[in-house]
Amino acid sequence: MSRRPGNPARRLADGGSLPFSGSMHSKSRSSPLLSIGLVVVGAILLIGYCYSGSGFGFSTDFDLLHLIMIYCGHISNREALSKTEGGVSCTLEVQRAIPILKKAYGDSMRKVLHVGPDTCSAVSSLLKEEDTEAWGVEPYDLDDASANCKSLVRKGLVRVADIKFPLPYRPKSFSLVIVSDALDYLSPKYLNKTLPELARVSADGLVVFSGAPGQQRVKVAELSKFGRPAKFRTSTWWIRYFVQTGLQENEPALKKFEQASLKKSYKPACQVFHLQSYD
Repeated sequence: MSRRPGNPARRLADGGSLPFSGSMHSKSRSSPLLSIGLVVVGAILLIGYCYSGSGFGFSTDFDLLHLIMIYCGHISNREALSKTEGGVSCTLEVQRAIPILKKAYGDSMRKVLHVGPDTCSAVSSLLKEEDTEAWGVEPYDLDDASANCKSLVRKGLVRVADIKFPLPYRPKSFSLVIVSDALDYLSPKYLNKTLPELARVSADGLVVFSGAPGQQRVKVAELSKFGRPAKFRTSTWWIRYFVQTGLQENEPALKKFEQASLKKSYKPACQVFHLQSYD
């Protein structure tokens, strides 16, 4: 809705009934921050209106809020892409699953490492949990990083590292390691190196969030950023591969995860695998 400037605000100011009426008057000494804020909000609403008419639209108020968060610097453009384009982002699925993971892993959620694209968003969500410390590894780049992400990098909580090479952590540095959206881009040659590394730095378990065959991946510049398109593998393929690499299923955690999911009516949009750490 647009607001007509001029007379309505002037009448309110003359009557003295609106404390902030001076900031609405075109000739008053308004706060520069308030003026900038109004311009930004107006631009966001205008962009939302334009996109809604072009078929890109916002299906819910949450999508519009997501756009506002981009402008405020809390999330990156790539994170927003996963919401607006309808693709599957397993990193966002990790954030949805945090309450379920806490039920399944309990005290093992005290010191968590997340590995995958948009790790800043996952780390931010984990840090909001009580008694949980979190770190993140971004396997690719942070070119479009949000202000919040840059802050996490400065604090040393998030770092960029090529997961095809040994991770810069000692064995069992983290109680739990969660990986999402990263293994789908690795060939078996590099999976042979990466999965053992993820298990090496975890003490109580490794959780893998992977896309499923037939799913639509978030539309990002995959070839330029990841070197190859995502390859979604079946659960049968993954289970056989885990066995071949000596990684065993974490049955107690799996059962607790399934029970908590049933109780909360939670249905993962990605495949979730629970693995034991190396002894």
